[in-house]
Amino acid sequence: MSDTTAFQILKSKAKKLKVEAYILYFSYKDSRVSWYAKLFAICVVAYAFSPIDLIPDFIPILGYLDDIILVPLGIWLALKLIPKSVINDCREKAQELLAKGKPKNWVMGVLFIIIWILLGVWFSWYLYNWFLAK
Repeated sequence: MSDTTAFQILKSKAKKLKVEAYILYFSYKDSRVSWYAKLFAICVVAYAFSPIDLIPDFIPILGYLDDIILVPLGIWLALKLIPKSVINDCREKAQELLAKGKPKNWVMGVLFIIIWILLGVWFSWYLYNWFLAK
């Protein structure tokens, strides 16, 4: 197998994963989906579209672990919780959206960054109190 073929396979899998993430995005807005499936789908979509990773990409090997394993596993599990009829309806919406071009939602991007910063500040404060304030 040549490098070009391997790259094309990875590229097609990444495109499919993007469509499935958008399926989750549309499905958590659907009233036919249970509350726990919506909650899980929201978490997966938020993490998949978040500009900040759980494990930073600059860490060798482990940095891409979340992109290669955690995100696809989360999407797979979330899709298992959602009825097939909802997935089929949302698949059409996702493919239509991606055909038009991926929307740029700066408000959500800024919101995710603020949430990650607040979590970082809270975690730092917690560690400070745990180790140094005793």
